[in-house]
Amino acid sequence: MNSDSDLQIAGDILEVPHLLQAPREHPATVADFVGLARSVAADRAQWEHLVRYDATSRWYHRLRTGPGYEVWLLSWLPGQRSGLHDHGSSSGVLTVLEGTLTERTEHTARAWEPGAQRVFAPGYVHEVLNDALEPAVSLHVYHPGLTAMPMHTPQCTALAELP
Repeated sequence: MNSDSDLQIAGDILEVPHLLQAPREHPATVADFVGLARSVAADRAQWEHLVRYDATSRWYHRLRTGPGYEVWLLSWLPGQRSGLHDHGSSSGVLTVLEGTLTERTEHTARAWEPGAQRVFAPGYVHEVLNDALEPAVSLHVYHPGLTAMPMHTPQCTALAELP
C-alpha cells in the first residue's frame, strides 16, 4: 500500500546535490518577488529615512533595480489616489508598509493594512487610494520594470461615483 506516510528518505538529503537548486542572485518567480518585497519591507533602515510626503501629489522613489525588475517606495497622504489604471506588461507586488490603503476594482473594494501584499498580473485594472485619516507608505515591485501605466475610465457607475 502506498501513502505519503510510506515515503522515507534514507541518508542526508543535503548530500544529493543534483536535487538542490543553486541560490538565485536575483528574483525570478512570483514567490521570489513576494519574498523580495517582504525582505525590503522588514528592513526599515533601508527605506524609512527616504519617505517624504507631498501635499500636491503622491510621492514616489525608485528604491532598487535589478535585471528586469524595479522596487518603488510610495507615500500617500489622506485623500491621495492613483486613479484607475493598469501596469501595462508588468506584473507586480504591492506591499503596505504603514497606514491603510484601499484598492478598488470595478467589482470590489478592499482595505489593506501594514504587512498586506497584493500580487497582480499584467493588465490588472485597479485604483489605490488613501481614504483613511493617517498617511500611508507602500512598496511596489514590478517585473519587468514599469514602462507604462495606462489610465482607465470607470465603466461601473458605482466606482465612478466614489469619492
